[in-house]
Amino acid sequence: MSSSLRIAIGSDHAGYDLKQHLVSFITGLGHTVDDQGTYSTESCDYPPICAGVGRTVRDGKADFGIVLGGSGQGEQLAANKVRGVRAALCNCLYTARMARAHNDANVLSMGARVVGIGLAEEIVTTFLSTPFEGGRHARRVAQLSELEDEF
Repeated sequence: MSSSLRIAIGSDHAGYDLKQHLVSFITGLGHTVDDQGTYSTESCDYPPICAGVGRTVRDGKADFGIVLGGSGQGEQLAANKVRGVRAALCNCLYTARMARAHNDANVLSMGARVVGIGLAEEIVTTFLSTPFEGGRHARRVAQLSELEDEF
């Protein structure tokens, strides 16, 4: 893992408690965190928060993003609306590793109602430490970018 990464993070109300925990966990690893909300468990809409995390990554102000919600599904969808974002829903270690190694994912989505704190820490660590393998996978990632341009 790089010595110090910049991580943008955001959640809806369902992901708030896990987000708070992960902010401490990630800063404890020596990384910088840009917490983009929400800032309570009061019900809120996740699309603008997750798109904001995606824009921060796209614009180079963060190395990676993390979005959290109840299932992580909607958060992943919202982040993926930002051109250049490859958000992956990872609720296990295998998908976290493959999202980085094969898809060069730059935003991690997780479901706070799906994973516990310990597993979430392991998923974050795996996601942040797994390098992109390149090779044949680079060709496929380039094809994803071409699809963005086409549509």
